[in-house]
Amino acid sequence: MNARRGCGCGCGGLVVLLLALAAAAYFLVYRPVTVFLNGWRAPAQTSSTAVPAAGGNVNAPLARSDVQKFVRIRRDERAALGSSFASVENTFQRLQDGQTPGLWQVTGVLRDLGNSVGQARAAQTAGLAREQLSRERFNVIAGDVNRALGVPDIDFGKIASDVQRGRVPDFDTAVRTQASPQTKALIEPFKSELTATAALGLLGL
Repeated sequence: MNARRGCGCGCGGLVVLLLALAAAAYFLVYRPVTVFLNGWRAPAQTSSTAVPAAGGNVNAPLARSDVQKFVRIRRDERAALGSSFASVENTFQRLQDGQTPGLWQVTGVLRDLGNSVGQARAAQTAGLAREQLSRERFNVIAGDVNRALGVPDIDFGKIASDVQRGRVPDFDTAVRTQASPQTKALIEPFKSELTATAALGLLGL
């Protein structure tokens, strides 16, 4: 009888512990990741924010006009993130210092971003429509600029998707720096502003 009562007490404590861990995982990891992903996905377009379809050679070498459009869109994205940009910027600085982020740190950034990443994506969509720039071309420009700036090749969107699916995310922090001399020359007049907003590259913005 005593052994039976002892087992019941121990099992009850274990159940409480497991429930507490499950609740913590939901509120501290799963829920913020889901909120982030819902906002990170490209917003629905309206007649005033219709992004042009890809046309011509989206992989064409960068022109000065491409960089100017990119800079203007980056300004809009940065403004839309508001104070939550600081969390992304801090993580970016750690990466620049050679520190690999852990799961807890990344989910902390996703919690800090919350719904503001959706606002930044909406600002991006509106900017693409205003600049008459396809999303495909924007991604090519962003890749070239990020390489020229030395932005680590880490994708928070993919990490969040992996976490939501219960997979171990790949914290690949490699830096791709194979930018052409032409690209480096094109971004030089805007380098100060682009460097200040470079952390947006971690979010695919």
